[in-house]
Amino acid sequence: METAILPALMGFVFAATITPGPNNIMVMTSGANFGFRRSIPHLLGVSLGALAVVLLTGFGLMAVFKAAPFLETALKIASAVYLVWLAWKIANARPPEAGVAPGKPLTFLQAAAFQWVNPKVWATGLSAMTLFAPDRSVLSMLVIGLAFSTIGMGSNAVWTFMGTALRHWLTVGRRLRVFNMTMAILLVASIYPVFVH
Repeated sequence: METAILPALMGFVFAATITPGPNNIMVMTSGANFGFRRSIPHLLGVSLGALAVVLLTGFGLMAVFKAAPFLETALKIASAVYLVWLAWKIANARPPEAGVAPGKPLTFLQAAAFQWVNPKVWATGLSAMTLFAPDRSVLSMLVIGLAFSTIGMGSNAVWTFMGTALRHWLTVGRRLRVFNMTMAILLVASIYPVFVH
């Protein structure tokens, strides 16, 4: 990878990871419901899970999808079903009762595993590999993967902080229910681009 294209790669990855999508909606919800510190394993899981998906994309999974398009369709459907299920869980989360600890945020492994059905990670990983690693060199693919992991971690942290900042305001049960319902709707809406692309 030529160093001249690094700024363009960094800009692409920043735009891809700071804009709303399943990860950002989920980490914002986690920050609002559990606080920043309890959301750190979720953030780390997103970062390393996305790195694995982006690298796997670069190392040939897209060739498999081209040879067997039904596998890509199956992944899209599984992703959509999983996101709808997560949205349902978020929408139906209830405020904690006084003196009762709220539920648990996603664990590191759950967040990492989620990346395998996150359509935005697959789409942006494929786009980045196509645009910035046409030579498919190992170094280029590693640079792209690390860019997604590190810049994505920063972007997700911003969204988690935003959720954490809302936490006190959301202590009123009705506000938290409206917030969780809004986040659930946004999560379902994030599926739309996958099926129109």
